[in-house]
Amino acid sequence: MTAERRNDDGVDFDTAVRAVIEGTEPGEVMAYGEVAAEAGFPGAARAVGTLLSRSTGLPWWRIVNAAGRLIPHNVEEQTRRLRAEGVNVVDGRVRPG
Repeated sequence: MTAERRNDDGVDFDTAVRAVIEGTEPGEVMAYGEVAAEAGFPGAARAVGTLLSRSTGLPWWRIVNAAGRLIPHNVEEQTRRLRAEGVNVVDGRVRPG
């Protein structure tokens, strides 16, 4: 996905996705696909993950996969950050709670 691609409001992908992620509140968790859809790019869940992997300064720990699983290579840090915000995490997955 390139920065030239724009949503229906004329906002480029990176800007729109960053705005959605930056708008998450402590304790709020979203799936990659939810971020993509809210940004105006439904079906671009993988591109959201790519953006997060190359970005700094975003609350990346609030974004999980559709099944609630955490990032495999960073489960401990993501768990720590989510729990600090009051999110229930069990065995590397966000649970209702």
